[in-house]
Amino acid sequence: MAMALPQRLVLRTFDGFKQPLLILWQQRRLLGLLLRRDIAVRTSGTTMGGVWLFVQPTLQVLAFWFLLDMVLRIRFPGTLPFVEYFLVGMVPWLMMADVMNRSVNVMNEFAPLYAKTLFPLALLPMLPLLVAGMIYGTVYIGLVAVLEGVAKAAMAPFIVVLLMLWLMPLCFLLALVGVFLRDVGQAVPFLITMTFYLTPILYMPEMLPEIMQPAMVLNPFADIMALLHGVLQGTEMTWGNILRPFLLWLLLLGPAWVLFFRAMPHVREAL
Repeated sequence: MAMALPQRLVLRTFDGFKQPLLILWQQRRLLGLLLRRDIAVRTSGTTMGGVWLFVQPTLQVLAFWFLLDMVLRIRFPGTLPFVEYFLVGMVPWLMMADVMNRSVNVMNEFAPLYAKTLFPLALLPMLPLLVAGMIYGTVYIGLVAVLEGVAKAAMAPFIVVLLMLWLMPLCFLLALVGVFLRDVGQAVPFLITMTFYLTPILYMPEMLPEIMQPAMVLNPFADIMALLHGVLQGTEMTWGNILRPFLLWLLLLGPAWVLFFRAMPHVREAL
Protein backbone atom coordinates (compact mmCIF):
# COMPACT_ATOMS: atom_id res chain seq x y z
CA MET A 1 0.00 0.00 0.00
CA ALA A 2 2.82 2.43 0.88
CA MET A 3 4.40 1.86 -2.54
CA ALA A 4 1.07 1.97 -4.41
CA LEU A 5 0.12 5.48 -3.26
CA PRO A 6 3.19 7.30 -4.68
CA GLN A 7 2.88 5.26 -7.88
CA ARG A 8 -0.78 6.24 -8.23
CA LEU A 9 0.08 9.90 -7.66
CA VAL A 10 2.75 9.76 -10.37
CA LEU A 11 0.34 8.14 -12.82
CA ARG A 12 -2.36 10.72 -12.12
CA THR A 13 0.12 13.54 -12.55
CA PHE A 14 1.24 12.07 -15.86
CA ASP A 15 -2.39 11.68 -16.94
CA GLY A 16 -3.02 15.31 -16.06
CA PHE A 17 -0.37 16.24 -18.60
CA LYS A 18 -0.97 13.56 -21.23
CA GLN A 19 -4.76 13.34 -21.42
CA PRO A 20 -5.51 17.01 -22.25
CA LEU A 21 -2.84 16.99 -24.98
CA LEU A 22 -4.20 13.70 -26.30
CA ILE A 23 -7.70 15.15 -26.47
CA LEU A 24 -6.38 18.17 -28.35
CA TRP A 25 -4.86 15.85 -30.93
CA GLN A 26 -7.84 13.51 -31.19
CA GLN A 27 -10.32 16.38 -31.49
CA ARG A 28 -8.12 18.64 -33.65
CA ARG A 29 -10.77 19.04 -36.37
CA LEU A 30 -13.44 20.00 -33.86
CA LEU A 31 -10.93 22.28 -32.18
CA GLY A 32 -10.31 24.03 -35.49
CA LEU A 33 -14.06 24.59 -35.91
CA LEU A 34 -14.33 25.99 -32.38
CA LEU A 35 -11.41 28.35 -32.94
CA ARG A 36 -12.91 29.62 -36.20
CA ARG A 37 -16.28 30.04 -34.50
CA ASP A 38 -14.69 31.93 -31.64
CA ILE A 39 -12.87 34.30 -34.00
CA ALA A 40 -16.03 34.81 -36.06
CA VAL A 41 -18.13 35.65 -32.98
CA ARG A 42 -15.55 38.08 -31.60
CA THR A 43 -15.10 39.95 -34.88
CA SER A 44 -18.61 39.68 -36.34
CA GLY A 45 -19.55 42.63 -38.53
CA THR A 46 -16.01 44.01 -38.89
CA THR A 47 -14.19 44.48 -42.18
CA MET A 48 -10.79 43.32 -40.94
CA GLY A 49 -12.20 40.22 -39.24
CA GLY A 50 -9.70 38.16 -37.24
CA VAL A 51 -6.95 40.72 -37.77
CA TRP A 52 -8.58 42.77 -35.00
CA LEU A 53 -7.70 40.07 -32.47
CA PHE A 54 -4.03 40.89 -33.04
CA VAL A 55 -4.45 44.63 -33.59
CA GLN A 56 -6.20 45.23 -30.25
CA PRO A 57 -3.38 43.97 -27.96
CA THR A 58 -0.85 45.71 -30.22
CA LEU A 59 -2.72 48.98 -29.72
CA GLN A 60 -2.72 48.30 -25.96
CA VAL A 61 1.06 47.96 -26.04
CA LEU A 62 1.41 51.22 -27.98
CA ALA A 63 -0.91 52.99 -25.55
CA PHE A 64 1.13 51.76 -22.57
CA TRP A 65 4.35 52.90 -24.27
CA PHE A 66 2.94 56.36 -25.03
CA LEU A 67 1.58 56.87 -21.51
CA LEU A 68 4.54 55.53 -19.53
CA ASP A 69 7.44 56.66 -21.71
CA MET A 70 6.24 59.77 -23.51
CA VAL A 71 3.75 61.30 -21.03
CA LEU A 72 4.67 60.15 -17.49
CA ARG A 73 8.36 59.55 -18.33
CA ILE A 74 8.71 56.96 -15.56
CA ARG A 75 12.29 55.80 -15.01
CA PHE A 76 13.98 53.05 -13.00
CA PRO A 77 17.34 53.64 -11.34
CA GLY A 78 19.92 51.83 -13.43
CA THR A 79 20.15 51.04 -17.11
CA LEU A 80 16.94 49.04 -17.68
CA PRO A 81 14.19 51.31 -19.09
CA PHE A 82 10.96 51.09 -17.11
CA VAL A 83 8.72 50.82 -20.17
CA GLU A 84 10.70 47.83 -21.49
CA TYR A 85 10.57 46.09 -18.11
CA PHE A 86 6.84 46.78 -17.87
CA LEU A 87 5.91 45.58 -21.37
CA VAL A 88 7.99 42.38 -21.16
CA GLY A 89 5.91 41.41 -18.11
CA MET A 90 2.59 43.04 -19.00
CA VAL A 91 1.83 41.23 -22.26
CA PRO A 92 2.23 37.75 -20.70
CA TRP A 93 0.12 38.94 -17.77
CA LEU A 94 -2.62 40.09 -20.16
CA MET A 95 -2.54 36.63 -21.73
CA MET A 96 -2.71 34.83 -18.38
CA ALA A 97 -5.45 37.11 -17.04
CA ASP A 98 -7.51 36.65 -20.22
CA VAL A 99 -7.15 32.86 -19.94
CA MET A 100 -8.16 32.75 -16.27
CA ASN A 101 -11.09 35.16 -16.61
CA ARG A 102 -12.53 33.33 -19.57
CA SER A 103 -11.91 29.85 -18.15
CA VAL A 104 -14.36 30.61 -15.34
CA ASN A 105 -17.16 31.22 -17.86
CA VAL A 106 -16.21 28.92 -20.73
CA MET A 107 -18.49 26.02 -19.76
CA ASN A 108 -21.50 28.33 -19.49
CA GLU A 109 -20.50 30.13 -22.68
CA PHE A 110 -20.60 26.93 -24.71
CA ALA A 111 -23.48 25.28 -22.84
CA PRO A 112 -25.74 25.24 -25.97
CA LEU A 113 -23.17 23.01 -27.70
CA TYR A 114 -23.20 20.26 -25.11
CA ALA A 115 -26.50 20.66 -23.24
CA LYS A 116 -28.36 18.05 -25.29
CA THR A 117 -25.68 16.42 -27.41
CA LEU A 118 -22.55 14.34 -26.94
CA PHE A 119 -19.55 16.63 -26.81
CA PRO A 120 -15.92 16.26 -25.62
CA LEU A 121 -16.24 18.57 -22.62
CA ALA A 122 -12.53 18.36 -21.78
CA LEU A 123 -11.82 20.36 -24.93
CA LEU A 124 -13.60 23.50 -23.69
CA PRO A 125 -11.32 24.54 -20.77
CA MET A 126 -8.38 24.55 -23.19
CA LEU A 127 -10.09 26.81 -25.73
CA PRO A 128 -9.37 30.09 -23.85
CA LEU A 129 -5.78 28.92 -23.44
CA LEU A 130 -5.28 28.31 -27.16
CA VAL A 131 -7.03 31.50 -28.30
CA ALA A 132 -5.12 33.74 -25.88
CA GLY A 133 -1.85 31.96 -26.58
CA MET A 134 -2.27 32.45 -30.31
CA ILE A 135 -3.17 36.14 -30.03
CA TYR A 136 -0.89 37.37 -27.25
CA GLY A 137 1.90 34.98 -28.24
CA THR A 138 2.10 36.54 -31.69
CA VAL A 139 2.14 40.05 -30.23
CA TYR A 140 4.75 39.02 -27.64
CA ILE A 141 7.15 37.66 -30.23
CA GLY A 142 7.00 40.97 -32.12
CA LEU A 143 7.35 42.99 -28.93
CA VAL A 144 10.43 41.08 -27.73
CA ALA A 145 11.98 41.43 -31.19
CA VAL A 146 11.55 45.22 -31.03
CA LEU A 147 12.67 45.66 -27.42
CA GLU A 148 15.30 42.95 -26.94
CA GLY A 149 16.40 41.96 -30.44
CA VAL A 150 15.83 39.07 -32.82
CA ALA A 151 17.95 36.60 -30.82
CA LYS A 152 15.74 37.01 -27.73
CA ALA A 153 12.61 36.96 -29.90
CA ALA A 154 13.51 33.38 -30.88
CA MET A 155 12.98 32.45 -27.22
CA ALA A 156 9.54 34.09 -27.03
CA PRO A 157 7.57 31.20 -28.64
CA PHE A 158 9.04 28.75 -26.12
CA ILE A 159 8.12 31.11 -23.28
CA VAL A 160 4.52 31.34 -24.51
CA VAL A 161 4.22 27.55 -24.86
CA LEU A 162 5.61 27.00 -21.35
CA LEU A 163 3.16 29.55 -19.94
CA MET A 164 0.28 27.78 -21.69
CA LEU A 165 1.33 24.41 -20.27
CA TRP A 166 1.67 25.94 -16.80
CA LEU A 167 -1.83 27.42 -17.01
CA MET A 168 -3.44 24.18 -18.22
CA PRO A 169 -4.42 22.72 -14.80
CA LEU A 170 -5.70 26.13 -13.69
CA CYS A 171 -8.00 26.20 -16.73
CA PHE A 172 -9.64 22.91 -15.70
CA LEU A 173 -10.01 23.99 -12.07
CA LEU A 174 -11.45 27.41 -12.96
CA ALA A 175 -13.88 25.83 -15.43
CA LEU A 176 -15.25 23.69 -12.58
CA VAL A 177 -15.45 26.73 -10.30
CA GLY A 178 -17.53 28.52 -12.94
CA VAL A 179 -20.00 25.62 -13.11
CA PHE A 180 -20.32 24.42 -9.53
CA LEU A 181 -19.13 27.37 -7.38
CA ARG A 182 -20.57 30.34 -9.22
CA ASP A 183 -20.38 32.67 -6.23
CA VAL A 184 -16.65 31.97 -6.02
CA GLY A 185 -16.42 32.46 -9.78
CA GLN A 186 -17.77 35.99 -9.37
CA ALA A 187 -14.79 36.82 -7.16
CA VAL A 188 -12.17 35.49 -9.59
CA PRO A 189 -11.78 38.77 -11.57
CA PHE A 190 -11.17 40.66 -8.32
CA LEU A 191 -8.62 38.07 -7.17
CA ILE A 192 -6.82 38.31 -10.51
CA THR A 193 -6.68 42.11 -10.20
CA MET A 194 -5.25 41.90 -6.68
CA THR A 195 -2.70 39.35 -7.88
CA PHE A 196 -1.62 41.82 -10.56
CA TYR A 197 -0.81 44.43 -7.90
CA LEU A 198 1.22 41.87 -5.94
CA THR A 199 3.18 40.81 -9.01
CA PRO A 200 6.32 42.79 -9.98
CA ILE A 201 5.15 44.21 -13.30
CA LEU A 202 4.70 47.87 -12.43
CA TYR A 203 7.71 47.70 -10.12
CA MET A 204 10.81 45.61 -9.49
CA PRO A 205 10.63 43.01 -6.68
CA GLU A 206 13.00 44.93 -4.39
CA MET A 207 10.71 47.99 -4.56
CA LEU A 208 7.93 46.20 -2.66
CA PRO A 209 7.86 47.17 1.07
CA GLU A 210 9.73 44.71 3.28
CA ILE A 211 6.60 43.77 5.20
CA MET A 212 5.03 42.59 1.92
CA GLN A 213 8.03 40.64 0.64
CA PRO A 214 6.61 37.27 1.85
CA ALA A 215 3.75 37.79 -0.60
CA MET A 216 6.29 37.47 -3.40
CA VAL A 217 7.20 33.97 -2.23
CA LEU A 218 3.56 32.91 -2.03
CA ASN A 219 2.69 34.37 -5.44
CA PRO A 220 3.69 32.02 -8.29
CA PHE A 221 3.09 34.77 -10.83
CA ALA A 222 5.85 36.79 -9.16
CA ASP A 223 8.22 33.88 -9.81
CA ILE A 224 7.10 33.71 -13.43
CA MET A 225 7.76 37.42 -13.91
CA ALA A 226 11.18 37.06 -12.31
CA LEU A 227 11.97 34.32 -14.82
CA LEU A 228 10.68 36.31 -17.79
CA HIS A 229 12.69 39.38 -16.88
CA GLY A 230 15.74 37.30 -15.99
CA VAL A 231 15.78 35.35 -19.25
CA LEU A 232 14.95 38.25 -21.55
CA GLN A 233 16.49 41.22 -19.71
CA GLY A 234 19.17 39.78 -17.46
CA THR A 235 17.63 40.76 -14.12
CA GLU A 236 18.22 38.66 -11.00
CA MET A 237 16.47 35.31 -10.69
CA THR A 238 16.91 32.39 -8.29
CA TRP A 239 16.32 28.65 -8.21
CA GLY A 240 13.29 29.36 -6.04
CA ASN A 241 11.74 31.25 -8.93
CA ILE A 242 11.98 28.05 -10.98
CA LEU A 243 11.11 25.46 -8.33
CA ARG A 244 8.04 27.10 -6.77
CA PRO A 245 5.90 27.43 -9.94
CA PHE A 246 7.14 24.06 -11.21
CA LEU A 247 6.18 22.26 -7.98
CA LEU A 248 2.80 24.01 -7.93
CA TRP A 249 2.21 22.87 -11.51
CA LEU A 250 3.08 19.29 -10.62
CA LEU A 251 0.84 19.49 -7.57
CA LEU A 252 -2.16 20.68 -9.60
CA LEU A 253 -1.79 18.54 -12.74
CA GLY A 254 -3.24 15.31 -11.39
CA PRO A 255 -6.02 16.68 -9.16
CA ALA A 256 -7.20 19.18 -11.81
CA TRP A 257 -7.64 16.46 -14.42
CA VAL A 258 -9.17 13.91 -12.02
CA LEU A 259 -11.68 16.44 -10.64
CA PHE A 260 -12.72 17.59 -14.10
CA PHE A 261 -12.95 14.05 -15.47
CA ARG A 262 -15.15 12.93 -12.55
CA ALA A 263 -17.30 16.06 -12.75
CA MET A 264 -18.00 15.77 -16.50
CA PRO A 265 -21.15 13.59 -16.09
CA HIS A 266 -22.61 16.22 -13.74
CA VAL A 267 -21.83 19.36 -15.75
CA ARG A 268 -25.06 19.19 -17.77
CA GLU A 269 -27.07 18.77 -14.56
CA ALA A 270 -25.55 21.97 -13.17
CA LEU A 271 -26.74 24.13 -16.09
